[in-house]
Amino acid sequence: MPESSAESPRPPPVPPERRPGGALELDESVVDDIITLLAEGQRGMVLNLMADLHPADVALILRRLPTEKAHRLFQWLPPVQASETLAEIDDVLRNALLKGLPEAMLTALLDALDTDDAVDVLADLPDEVALQVLPDLEDTADLAELLEYGEETAGGLMAREYVAIAPDATLQEATDAVRRYADDIDEIYTAYVVDDDGVLVGVVSLKQLLLSSATVPVRDIMETDFVSVSLAVDQEEVGQLVQRYDLVSLPVVDDAGRMMGRITIDDVVDVIRDEAEEDMQLMSGLTGDEETADTVVNVSRGRLPWLIVGLVGSGLSGTVIGAFEATLEQAVVLATFIPIVTAMGGNAAVQSAAIAVQGLGSGELWVTDAFVRIGKEIAVAFLNGLVVAALLCATVAALGMGNVGMLVSTLGLTMLCVSLVATTNGALIPFLLTWLGIDPASAMGPFVTTLNDILGLAIYFFIATTLYL
Repeated sequence: MPESSAESPRPPPVPPERRPGGALELDESVVDDIITLLAEGQRGMVLNLMADLHPADVALILRRLPTEKAHRLFQWLPPVQASETLAEIDDVLRNALLKGLPEAMLTALLDALDTDDAVDVLADLPDEVALQVLPDLEDTADLAELLEYGEETAGGLMAREYVAIAPDATLQEATDAVRRYADDIDEIYTAYVVDDDGVLVGVVSLKQLLLSSATVPVRDIMETDFVSVSLAVDQEEVGQLVQRYDLVSLPVVDDAGRMMGRITIDDVVDVIRDEAEEDMQLMSGLTGDEETADTVVNVSRGRLPWLIVGLVGSGLSGTVIGAFEATLEQAVVLATFIPIVTAMGGNAAVQSAAIAVQGLGSGELWVTDAFVRIGKEIAVAFLNGLVVAALLCATVAALGMGNVGMLVSTLGLTMLCVSLVATTNGALIPFLLTWLGIDPASAMGPFVTTLNDILGLAIYFFIATTLYL
């Protein structure tokens, strides 16, 4: 039978699979299929693929698409799905997706978001666009107030939507209030009890509402020993409180104790992740706010200053070596161990600094613990320094390198002293930075690493000069 000359219809695309745990299984073939469908204008097929996906999964797909294709896919999404996806993507991609959107569409997307998510989007928009859209939003007053708070404070994190009940209300009335608020609040964990002046006087969990008699007054079962934060509290402290007390919702109050909003666990998880990522970047000598979607120029601008610091530090290290040229001429074998000295100092400093940074970040260590912590680190450094010095000296003796007795003495003293100095620096500098109001994670950046290199080399050649000359 002759083959038909008509082009066979495109088979329906295979939806992305999920791993056993439920996470989206996204690979290049899925992304390529979506790009092809977008290029062909197959809106119906694309929306069928997106229909059952969680907003976080849609955000993952958008991040893997070229900007032009991501913009088209976002505009095709139903308004509710598009608005929920907005809250799951980073600032750079969000701005790219919103660029050029009609004002009416942008307003509809923001109105569908909770106030904490909506204010994040508004804060990242160009000022002229935000000022143009803000008056047309349903929660204009609340959003304008939230924009006044710092982005990394409790006021900037909180949502204005919460369930408020009076202390004299019955549990039946409280339950009815929860039902009334259900359409406007995505996640309800707790009802907040406020008096006539708006002061937060207690909290009632959903469990208490369900298990207690409907006629019981709220006042009789409300929890008065609750945890709350003020508007100006830093987001890192918010994360620590939620972790310490295993909270899923945290009320935010003003200086008079009036209920202002709430922070939910999903926002706190984002805060903890952002703080951890920032610390990781600072430890690597980055600015702390680099995004994978940043432009080449922005990435270069953030990294270059620390590379220059490292360059200057390396130059100083070279100057130290040059100052002891006479010592090197007397014992050229000393040059062989320069990398060992710098590596020893760097590793010892990073180890002690990592524990100090971790403890200060979690709140387990305070600035007043500095001397106790340093004392412990010195004891550890002394023990480790002895072991490392013994191993290195034994190796040198076994190989019979140079003047064995002199070289063993030099290396042994150097390893012990470098271990003590580097470990002390690594433990001390995070406390000092915290006292100065600087993120202690900076203590593990290139500046401190280079400082330990310089000090280690100076100690090495000072000891060598004393013994050899």
